[in-house]
Amino acid sequence: MRIGVPREIKNHEYRVGLTPQSVVELRALGHQLWVETQAGAAIGFSDADYAKAGAQIATDAEQVFAEAQLIVKVKEPLASERVRLHPGHTLFTYLHLAPDRPQTDELLASGATCIAYETVTDARGRLPLLAPMSEVAGRMSIQVGASCLEKARGGRGVLLGGVPGVAPGKVVILGGGVVGSHAAAMAIGLGAEVTILDKNMDTLRRLDAQYGNRIATRYSTRAALSELVLAADLVIGSVLIPGASAPKLITAGMVRQMKAGAVLVDVAIDQGGCAETSRPTSHSHPTYVVDEVVHYCVTNMPGGVARTATLALNNATLPFVIALAEKGVHRALEEDVHLRNGLNVAAGVLTNAGVAAAHRLPYTPAEEVLAAL
Repeated sequence: MRIGVPREIKNHEYRVGLTPQSVVELRALGHQLWVETQAGAAIGFSDADYAKAGAQIATDAEQVFAEAQLIVKVKEPLASERVRLHPGHTLFTYLHLAPDRPQTDELLASGATCIAYETVTDARGRLPLLAPMSEVAGRMSIQVGASCLEKARGGRGVLLGGVPGVAPGKVVILGGGVVGSHAAAMAIGLGAEVTILDKNMDTLRRLDAQYGNRIATRYSTRAALSELVLAADLVIGSVLIPGASAPKLITAGMVRQMKAGAVLVDVAIDQGGCAETSRPTSHSHPTYVVDEVVHYCVTNMPGGVARTATLALNNATLPFVIALAEKGVHRALEEDVHLRNGLNVAAGVLTNAGVAAAHRLPYTPAEEVLAAL
C-alpha cells in the first residue's frame, strides 16, 4: 500500500497522522510511505526522523496526494486538500461531517472512500479512535477553563480550588462519557466543587463508584440542567451522539442568566456544539463573550498539546492503518464491522446514518455500497 501523510494546515494544528515509530512498523510490513516535509517538525519529529524510519519526504501536499492510495491525517481536510481527493483515494482521519455541509458535499463529489476516526467502534460499543482525543480534551477543558476564569481573561476572577476560608469554584459537566470523566478527574484534582449530569444511570453509577463523595451526580432533566448551569462558574459541554450533531442543551436564554464572567468550554463544538451560543473558534482566537459569559469553542483542542495528542492517537489508529494496508481497504472494511462503522462516505454516497440525517441527504448502508464495488 502507498500511504501518504500530509502536513496539517488547520489553524495551530501541529499533530501529525503517523509518527516515525508508526512509519517503522508499516515499512517493516513492506508498505511505502510519503510524509510531507515538516509534517511533524513542530512537535519534535524531524524530516530526518521520518527518513530514518523509511519514509520518503514529499516536497509538498500535492506530491503526497499524487503518490498515496491511503491518506492518513488528523483533522478534516480543508478545501485546498479536498480538491486533491479522487476515487482512488482512501482518507482516514477525523471528519466530523454532521455540522459541516461544504465538506460533506465535496467529499461526496470526490468519489473518495472516507473513514472517520470518530465513528469507528469496538466490541463494547465504544469509540476507540475518539477516546484518546476525548481524554486529552477532557483534561484540557479544565485547564483552559481555569485560565479563562481569571479576571484578565474575562472571567469571574475565581480560583477553581479556592483557598482556606474561601469556597472553591463550581464546575458543572454535561455528559459523563470519556470527556466528562476525564474533566472530572482534573477538576477534582484542583479541588473544585464538581457536578456531573447524564441521562444514563449506569454512567452515573460508574462515576459515583469511581469518585464517591468527591463529586455530585445528577440525572439530566431540563430543570436540573438549568439550575446547575446558572449556578456554575465553569460549564464543560461534553455530550456526544456518535456521528450526529450535538444536542443544544444550553439555550441562549440560559446563557443570558448565567453569572457574569462564567466560562463555557464547549468540547462538543466539533459536532456543532451543545449551546445555542457556541460557534467554532481557533487556538489563535480561542474565546469570545456572549452576555458576559466567556465561550471557549476551539474545534481542535488537543492540537494545543500536539505531541502528547499525536502519540496517544497513533497508539489507537496504527492497528487500523495496518489492517487497511495489509488487507486492502475493501477487504478490511468487509471483514471488520467496527472499522466499517467508521465509513462515512464511499462511491459518492453517505454511509453514516447520523450524518445523512443531519444534512437531510440519502443514506446507504455501508454493506450495500461495499457489495456493489
